[in-house]
Amino acid sequence: MIFIERKELEYKINQLKKELFQIVETTGLDSHETLWCSQKLDHLIMIYQKNSYENRPVLNNYF
Repeated sequence: MIFIERKELEYKINQLKKELFQIVETTGLDSHETLWCSQKLDHLIMIYQKNSYENRPVLNNYF
């Protein structure tokens, strides 16, 4: 198992948000790239929220 720090996950989430906004501006809301990036962001947020409730290190099974 690989664990990452909560701060690192927060950083990755914020970077992916910025990337998503750029993709939307370039390709539009209904592009495959936008959908893919949005799903990736949703997954990271889900991991963050789940582990925040349990107050434990974040399992990195995504990266």
